[in-house]
Amino acid sequence: MAFDIKKIRADFPILSREVNGYPLVYLDNAATSQKPKQVIDCIVDYYSNYNANIHRGVHSLSQEATDAYEQARKAIQEHFNIEKTHEVIFTSGTTHGINLVANGFSSLLEKGDEIIVSALEHHSNIVPWQMLCERTGAILKVIPMNQDGMLVFSEYEKLLSDKTRLVFVNHISNALGTINPIKSIIKKAHQVGAAVLIDGAQACSHIKPDLQSLDVDFYVTSAHKMCGPTGVGILYGKEEWLTKLPPYQGGGEMIAEVTFEKTTYADLPHKFEAGTPNIAGGIAFGAAINYLNAIGFDAIATYEENILEYATKELLAIDGLKIYADIKEKTSVISFNIEGIHPYDIGTILDKMGIAVRTGHHCAQPIMDYFKIPGTVRASFAFYNTLEEVNRLVEGVKKAKMMLS
Repeated sequence: MAFDIKKIRADFPILSREVNGYPLVYLDNAATSQKPKQVIDCIVDYYSNYNANIHRGVHSLSQEATDAYEQARKAIQEHFNIEKTHEVIFTSGTTHGINLVANGFSSLLEKGDEIIVSALEHHSNIVPWQMLCERTGAILKVIPMNQDGMLVFSEYEKLLSDKTRLVFVNHISNALGTINPIKSIIKKAHQVGAAVLIDGAQACSHIKPDLQSLDVDFYVTSAHKMCGPTGVGILYGKEEWLTKLPPYQGGGEMIAEVTFEKTTYADLPHKFEAGTPNIAGGIAFGAAINYLNAIGFDAIATYEENILEYATKELLAIDGLKIYADIKEKTSVISFNIEGIHPYDIGTILDKMGIAVRTGHHCAQPIMDYFKIPGTVRASFAFYNTLEEVNRLVEGVKKAKMMLS
């Protein structure tokens, strides 16, 4: 598919609506992306034509649904270059995947073991590990950040020791857009025998991770940030680790045999997929991946880089505006403030002009505490945004500044 922005925007029904009397400018893609009609139609098709439970029925509808669901798992495996299909675990999203791993390590950690997170993490990649430490007596250590919004790699190296068991880092910061050097982080962790989980929720709409090349132990992401539906995501885990971890939940599908004396568990991936899953969501996740690959991630990256560069230049021309993490290694996220104005007030005025941005701490409160600010205005761009929409944003920010100064 050639990169045709008009054709691409026509795939997204919501982009044609108005908000408060203005054409919608949707710049909250880091919270959730919009959905193309190809994904919406996939969901409608499932519920209209072959809605049935999977893996259990011998009737035709069940077999059709099972085939479609497993084809989606296969598409995900190929997209992320995962060695084995059963290393793809369907979850309800990134948070579910992280908690699944944290729960599993409750039986593998001992008091005094050390685990490492970064200062750039979303709360979902902080709180489960704090809870794990409370259960096990493990010690949580933090990779510090600097004023550029980047991790201090030399300090990370100092934190690693023969007591380090786990390292958790996001691929890309949801609050700042910083791209972390995860390949180097993984390599260093493996040198001391530690496993690594990467939170890829913010990365997978912008880049195409090669999980075998990264040699990562666990990788989690959500469909809804890459043009798929809410309520579904994946946990990738190396087979050796998934075999070691106990099941996260008990119920149907995850069993091999049940008696009142003893239950044995199913093989991967079903061991971690108890109960009826989000079948339509899983199938639509596959459709979203196929849609993005048809456009091409190289084309997406080039287009978004141009949007980011233009938006950065235009916003920085506004007196008193500060961008956090104005660095080269970042994706199309601009987190900013205007001196003397609360970010919430700017966001409210932009909304009145039909411009959707996010304000607050973006579930990354430690970052805001580091910068000693209550939050930021975050404009996060996708491949279906335009330079004209950037101009609308810039004019909106100027108007908000004039009104609030």
